[in-house]
Amino acid sequence: MPWIPEVLAGACVGLVSGLTSGFMGTSPGGGLVIFSVLLLGAEQHIAQGTSLITQVPPTGLAGVRRYWQSGNRSPLPWIIWIGIGFLLGGAGGGYAAAAVSDAVLQWTYVGYLLALIALLILRRDRKDSGADDRDQLPWLPLLLIGMLAGFSSGFMGIGGGLAITVGLAAGLRVPQHQAQLISLIFSVIPTNILAAWIYWSKGLMVGWPAILGIIAGLWIGTDLGARAANRVSKAVLRRSMIALVAVMALYMSYKALS
Repeated sequence: MPWIPEVLAGACVGLVSGLTSGFMGTSPGGGLVIFSVLLLGAEQHIAQGTSLITQVPPTGLAGVRRYWQSGNRSPLPWIIWIGIGFLLGGAGGGYAAAAVSDAVLQWTYVGYLLALIALLILRRDRKDSGADDRDQLPWLPLLLIGMLAGFSSGFMGIGGGLAITVGLAAGLRVPQHQAQLISLIFSVIPTNILAAWIYWSKGLMVGWPAILGIIAGLWIGTDLGARAANRVSKAVLRRSMIALVAVMALYMSYKALS
């Protein structure tokens, strides 16, 4: 059966991406793009389309449940405003990506990751002034975080979870575990469906056996990663995220130069 190696390769891509997604509370898109290039030999546009299409099913549901069981919560107004911004930015990013070269996408990806690293390093922890105060955040920054996440999702095929986690944790000083829960919620809600459709309609995706393998790997990996995340401190999560984003930036720089 010639499709078995493709399914297994896809499952490996999904498993590794899901582990990083669950552990650091980001959408799995960053890992999906890189490992689709590395393990599946996909070109940049195809890797991005594959990433977005495999994130339409609610593969992060098990991870959300693990964070919720550990006492983390996601205020509904935050989800609404970020979601509105995500939808607005996602379609624009998808159309913009189709108009540029692989090299432009790769270098944009590197610059985006370096900006996120800077925000993570410079962030300050928010003072704990009570649950009610923590739930009160202005709507405009939440909308802008959603728009950035949506545009990065459509333009770079990475799901937008990095922007949500870093925007909340570094920009608005939301506790790390709570920011990661909110980011994972957006791997359950199909907010990237418009951007995914744009890539799908242009045939920018790997074969369906690999797609199915990736989805299965994401289900398992996200659950395992979230279990591990709830056993470590926010400082460990923050350092792990900086390390992962740095490795992603280095690899994408190498691809852009090669």
